[in-house]
Amino acid sequence: MTSPEKKHLAVVGAGIVGVCVALQLLRDGHRVTLIDRGSPGEGTSFGNASVVEPHGIVPVPTPGVLWQVPKYLMDPLGPLAIRWSYLPRLAPWLARFVWNSRPSRVKRNTAALHAILQPVLESYAELIKWAGAEDMLRERGWLAVAEGEGAWKSTLHHAEIYRRHGVPLTVLKPEEIRQYEPAFQAQAVGAVYFPKVAHVVDNFRFVQMLAERATRLGASLQRDEIVDIELADGRVAALRSREKRYACDGLVICAGAWSKMLTRRLGYRPPLDTERGYHITVPKPGFELRMPVLSADRGFVATPLEIGLRVAGTDELGGLKLPPNWERAEVIRRNVRRWFPQLNDEGYSRWMGFRPSLPDSVPVVGPAPRVANAWLAFGHGHLGLTMGARTGQLIADLVAGRDPGIDMRAYRADRF
Repeated sequence: MTSPEKKHLAVVGAGIVGVCVALQLLRDGHRVTLIDRGSPGEGTSFGNASVVEPHGIVPVPTPGVLWQVPKYLMDPLGPLAIRWSYLPRLAPWLARFVWNSRPSRVKRNTAALHAILQPVLESYAELIKWAGAEDMLRERGWLAVAEGEGAWKSTLHHAEIYRRHGVPLTVLKPEEIRQYEPAFQAQAVGAVYFPKVAHVVDNFRFVQMLAERATRLGASLQRDEIVDIELADGRVAALRSREKRYACDGLVICAGAWSKMLTRRLGYRPPLDTERGYHITVPKPGFELRMPVLSADRGFVATPLEIGLRVAGTDELGGLKLPPNWERAEVIRRNVRRWFPQLNDEGYSRWMGFRPSLPDSVPVVGPAPRVANAWLAFGHGHLGLTMGARTGQLIADLVAGRDPGIDMRAYRADRF
């Protein structure tokens, strides 16, 4: 299907979301200039858990979160932590986060996530086939494992929400866990198996492959940093870096945690902040996992990749400028050894990246306020890889004036 009006669109951000947006716009026959200050996939898309999670419908802020904030402040190595020095800047975001933990808001945000997440595997299947990357996605499900009673109670509560929304799952007794994942060695209270979860065997190479396909289809890939947006009569006329000007008929901002700097040029300040995530990658772990395994207690995911074992996760609210707290990566390493004492972690690498996070856990996908030819696609939090292809479809539909098939008001930038 092609758009009746072909445009020259600038897409800022070459992570998984931006590359998928570029591909879907190219499918509609548009010209695309894809711009990023780094190479495709070098940002947050480089180090995620590589999981495509269609059932991730429960937002991060839920009832009772207010009483957890002191713990987040006092435990810098916990699954979710707040850097004290960043608290003054974070306070407005944190207030919105707590406000979104009310039951009425949780219900609304869950519905919004469910609507956008339902067809993510189908969206990827279509895009991957078109891009020639069929060997990159494995649909083997994943396990959510709880070692403590509190985590198990929360896991079962979430499982009931998933069931009500039609998510297939199987609740496992402790003795059944190793039937699904023989490598798992720790004591656990229980686990839930989700069959409709997939993982990418190399998330960085995956983004690079999709970007390469985009360039073969005619996209212009520019490694540059956009510092200004030129407006004329309420429309985007061009983008400017420190040395170049990029004329365009329209703009899509997909720059993740850095999107806020660009939207300010459009007169819009979204409540966008960062969840700093850490990972370790072990090149030769000495065993193979069948599928990704999630820790319900400690907030990390162990995923089998072509390049070894990726163990990623946890949240640290600390913005874009503070240095990494590498002890958080060491905590991940120690925790995964509890699960897999047979682990050979020789030669492991560590990484920290910035998840673009909105206080309701719902991404911004839609038109920019007050600018007729600009669209926004950011704030995907933990679900950037999951929502990449789906977001690309939705943006392409909006650019073309097609009905996207869902009520897009829940994702509008001006909902805040």
